[in-house]
Amino acid sequence: IKDIDAVVSATGGATFKSLSDMSLEENNVAIKSKLLGQINLVLIGQHYLNKNGSFTLTSGIMMDDPILLGSSAAMANVGVSGFVTSAAVELKNGLRINNVSPNVVEEALDKYGEFFKGFTAVPVDKVANAFIKSVEGAQTGQTYKVY
Repeated sequence: IKDIDAVVSATGGATFKSLSDMSLEENNVAIKSKLLGQINLVLIGQHYLNKNGSFTLTSGIMMDDPILLGSSAAMANVGVSGFVTSAAVELKNGLRINNVSPNVVEEALDKYGEFFKGFTAVPVDKVANAFIKSVEGAQTGQTYKVY
């Protein structure tokens, strides 16, 4: 693997369930997938990215504005954001890292709108611009909140 300028991660699962009903294994879905999956991507990927390359990870609005049944996802989102802030000061060779934290997107309201009552959905092209800014811009250690 060579000649990689940027890595964008928009992945990771979480269990949406009340705290009183959630098992340790169900909570671990978000830890292993959304949090560690993205962190491990950076830990491995830093050895393959070209000088001055960039990582963009993805969290979500629940780290700032919680929803019912979303505690596990919120935990992972906060972890991703914290990792990005800290990793930015340690990455070598001019590598940059940022985080995009989107709200629910208009195009997914049919599927997710029930969970985000009272939230103002954003158009997916606005979220896409945050990813472009992260990859093409000069900043590092940022969380681009698209709320």
